[in-house]
Amino acid sequence: MGRWLEHSVTTEIQAPADRVWVVWSDLEAMPRWMRWIESVKTLDDPDLTDWTLAAQGFRFHWKARITQRVEAQQLHWESVGGLPTRGAVRFYPQGPGCTTVRLSVSYELPGVLAPLMEPTILGGIVTKELQANLDRFRDLVEISSGPGADLAADGLSGD
Repeated sequence: MGRWLEHSVTTEIQAPADRVWVVWSDLEAMPRWMRWIESVKTLDDPDLTDWTLAAQGFRFHWKARITQRVEAQQLHWESVGGLPTRGAVRFYPQGPGCTTVRLSVSYELPGVLAPLMEPTILGGIVTKELQANLDRFRDLVEISSGPGADLAADGLSGD
């Protein structure tokens, strides 16, 4: 059995929560802004996805199930096979054109790696990467939500 690590990051996005939600909800587009995520595939059950992560010479694969979805407010998930992981993203409207996004991710460091990795060092690396990913997400949303921007034309619609 490994050790569970948890990370939370936050950013403010200059876009309404419903627009932010639309971009986040396109899970298969996540590799565009989550650097370590190699692929996300939605399965026959729309609440079930297949994930591949590649980082630092390691590759992990897992399936995740959405456990709670509240449109434009929050999305929670947990793995159902492969790398043990769970998390949530929450959207907090801060006015008509601003949303705070908080991403929390927990994962079990595989037993074979746990003795080799100092969690405080690994935790710092993962938190920094998650923040960079969330900042890339913010930039993507703000660029695609600017004057005259069309999410669907950029392939970012939730459809």
